[in-house]
Amino acid sequence: MTLKQLEQEGRIRPHRTSKKEISGLFELIKRDMRDASFPGLSSDRRFATIYNAALALATIILYCRGLQSYGKAHHFTVFQAMKIILGKEYEELADYFDSCRIKRNKVDYDLADITSQKELDELMNEVKRFYVFIAGWIEKNYPHYYLAEKG
Repeated sequence: MTLKQLEQEGRIRPHRTSKKEISGLFELIKRDMRDASFPGLSSDRRFATIYNAALALATIILYCRGLQSYGKAHHFTVFQAMKIILGKEYEELADYFDSCRIKRNKVDYDLADITSQKELDELMNEVKRFYVFIAGWIEKNYPHYYLAEKG
């Protein structure tokens, strides 16, 4: 799969981002990371919230490349595009986030009390590491969007 193929399938389209939009996404991500750390929420709700931070981080990758996901299954598309843009080194992480998407769907639409503390902690740790990576990636590759976002 290539970005061109995703575009031809109508799954991504051109998008013009801005430093303000990227900054807004980082603010959303930081909010979700804080909220997911709140012990008063259920593990399910915390999982869904930190998943949203992972999705927003992956969305930043597309935006920096001048793209956005579009249409049905746009969360899935974001993680597919993440693999293409970041390469083989990040395929496993993109697949992990996509598996979290499936669980998040169950948590939001079908079932309650299905997220373990271990699953929540694992996702939170992965998102924290990915946050630092994405901030550095932007600094290196898209300095005009760089906001000194190191965590």
